[in-house]
Amino acid sequence: MGSGRANTELTHSGKKLREKKRRIKTHSKRLAALGVPENVIHKLNAKQMRQMLVRPLVTRKLWAKKKA
Repeated sequence: MGSGRANTELTHSGKKLREKKRRIKTHSKRLAALGVPENVIHKLNAKQMRQMLVRPLVTRKLWAKKKA
């Protein structure tokens, strides 16, 4: 006798590599718009990018000080 619920491991699709690359590309464009240098962006991993985009105004101020 089953519980009547579907097995979510079978019903939900897995994460796609193409979507991950799209998200990383979008994040890097947003960071570049905030003033983060390209060479710094390429050294960041996805988690670090997301962390910097949590507070975009703080990120902008931080990199504006480093440029000046």
